[in-house]
Amino acid sequence: MPELLFAPAFMAWGAPFTWLELAAFLLSLAMVLANQRQRIVGWPLAIAASALYGLLFWRGQLFGEALLQGFFIALSSWGWWQWWRGEAGQALPVRRLTREGWWLSVAAVGLLGPLLGLFLDRFTQSPLPYWDALPTVGSVVATLLLGRKFIENWPLWVAVNLVSVGLFAQRGYWLTVILYALLLPLAWQGWRRWQREMAAP
Repeated sequence: MPELLFAPAFMAWGAPFTWLELAAFLLSLAMVLANQRQRIVGWPLAIAASALYGLLFWRGQLFGEALLQGFFIALSSWGWWQWWRGEAGQALPVRRLTREGWWLSVAAVGLLGPLLGLFLDRFTQSPLPYWDALPTVGSVVATLLLGRKFIENWPLWVAVNLVSVGLFAQRGYWLTVILYALLLPLAWQGWRRWQREMAAP
């Protein structure tokens, strides 16, 4: 069964697109569209997509991204619970980070990204350890913000998706490159949608 997942579903631009990558691609698009609309189904979709991408990245020796997927499964379970439970008997509201929360998020990405890159450089065979680490840490922070419905998750996703396009192009995951290129405007659209909700009376 695992080898069937890695079998080519089709060829494009001279590269094979596996069934696994195709399934992860479709699940990820559905997840982001659900997140834009604050639909709780986005979280189980995230769990399924992360499991598939974890297999794909491990095989491609993008160990930071592969380990991130396992962490995402745990984070998505937490986010699912946050949205399900709500706050004071109500659905979680869309809100902004405090100034301290904003600086803490920036510091987390700025400090933990290079530290993870150093770890990957020394202890794994990752061919792009620092480029692997930056979107890894950014994605973790963005998922935490999304789980609590902080609107700042969306501009962070824009940055993560931009870096990821280059990372996955280096490894020849062209369907995933297309996915992250599509996620860029979707993240921008999610940002605008949540801004409109916050502005609504």
